[in-house]
Amino acid sequence: MTDPRRASHPAPPGLPNASALATVPRVVVVGGGIAGLAAATGLAERGVAVDVIERASYLGGRVGGWTESADDGAELAMNRGFHAFFRQYYNLRDMLRRIDSGLDMLTAVEDYPLVDGQGRRDTFRGLPQTPPLNALVFALRSPTFRLRDLARLNARAAAPLAAVSVPGIYERLDHLDADSFLRNINFPSAARHLAFEVFSRSFFAEPGGLSAAELATMFHIYFLGSSEGLIFDVANANFDVALWNPLQRYLESRGVSFHTGVSVTGVATGPRLRVHCDSGADLDCDGVVLATDVAGLQRIVDGSPGLDDDGWRARVAAMGIAPPFVVQRLWLDRPVLSDRAPFLGTGGRPPLDNVSVLERYEREAAEWSARTGGSVVELHSYAVTEQRDDLGERMLARLYELYPEVRGANVVHERVLCRSDCPRFAPGDHAGRPTVATPHPAVMLAGDGIRIDLPVALMERAATTGWSAANGLLSHYGIAGHQLHTVPVQGRSGALRRLAQRERQLVR
Repeated sequence: MTDPRRASHPAPPGLPNASALATVPRVVVVGGGIAGLAAATGLAERGVAVDVIERASYLGGRVGGWTESADDGAELAMNRGFHAFFRQYYNLRDMLRRIDSGLDMLTAVEDYPLVDGQGRRDTFRGLPQTPPLNALVFALRSPTFRLRDLARLNARAAAPLAAVSVPGIYERLDHLDADSFLRNINFPSAARHLAFEVFSRSFFAEPGGLSAAELATMFHIYFLGSSEGLIFDVANANFDVALWNPLQRYLESRGVSFHTGVSVTGVATGPRLRVHCDSGADLDCDGVVLATDVAGLQRIVDGSPGLDDDGWRARVAAMGIAPPFVVQRLWLDRPVLSDRAPFLGTGGRPPLDNVSVLERYEREAAEWSARTGGSVVELHSYAVTEQRDDLGERMLARLYELYPEVRGANVVHERVLCRSDCPRFAPGDHAGRPTVATPHPAVMLAGDGIRIDLPVALMERAATTGWSAANGLLSHYGIAGHQLHTVPVQGRSGALRRLAQRERQLVR
């Protein structure tokens, strides 16, 4: 919260607490990921009775953590890999401050180097925080971007990058894919593959499959729209230990009930809402937040004929899922070099996208490393469109190219996860994507695949839609909501905005 130009979005007005009502409403939150936990927090803190239903045995959704037992009896901390808690993730960090006002469960990562197939490296270390100087310095000190490249940029086509407004950017660029947009503005090929491809694949999409509007919004969030910078924090222990177990205890202290290992099959809308569960223990309630992944939402809506707006149901059915991603976690019997960064992003080295050295930041991995003298290394492959049995071997070969010191190391333990449950952000998706509000006034949606016309992405989109879903139900009951914060909803520079508007008028 260091950016004085961050945008504040006022809380809906109303009664201070549900205790002022004749009857306290009961809400069922379906999904215990970031979106569902944010919704539960927003509701419980206003005195609403809340039940959270989660089909997994743990909380956190795609940022969940759990423990597995190895063949030799060792307890292995597991999760789905690297997640960056950027400083401009205001609403997510606000939720986490409920369990630690100083956010001591997070630790700063000062750099996130990128390396391409030719060995050229970019770094975010030491960038100025003031936009647009941050982006300009990053570009000019990059080995893939030269001053002459700046002169060759198509200023008219590039204008939207400098003057993003939300939701206007979607009307302007959502029809176009990110790769075509970057080619149209004459962005240098090497820089395109190294810098922007890494951002694109963080959405589990190749640049040709990602909306140009999403790319421009990301550029706004992380570069030109915020002075928080690209330095981020990571959890200093496995996600369950650092984040979700403490948050569960906090919410339980406010009366929230958790039901894990339970799937919701549908919502009945009779005289009172009823949530049907595969456990047979249905729950009657006054409100529902559906904070699931895309497939889960589609399945629940399919089983809820009372949610009978055909146009809305079609929008839910049309939601897409991104290509699968693979996480390969390796416990090696020898260490990587001591100067290796916690995270390394790669471009032009398929199928590898990211290398994480977990003992640099995660407590459980650090303890294992100290005890054995080895390293815990994680390899990521995003947007896996080619199914090959040798994927793990190819990722490992790339590791040996980058970190030759572990060539020949013995793999003490190995875990491989392949998942396909992230939302798609393809060209043209935005207009049809369902919003937080639904045709039923007491049913809300939340999640990183749900449309909200604010400049947020990834985990912060999940948290913001969760808070917004809570605000929607609180407003329905006449209770005051919660203020939200984002980076500015439009470009910070008035001169750049005017230039972009003039270029747009010339195009017309």
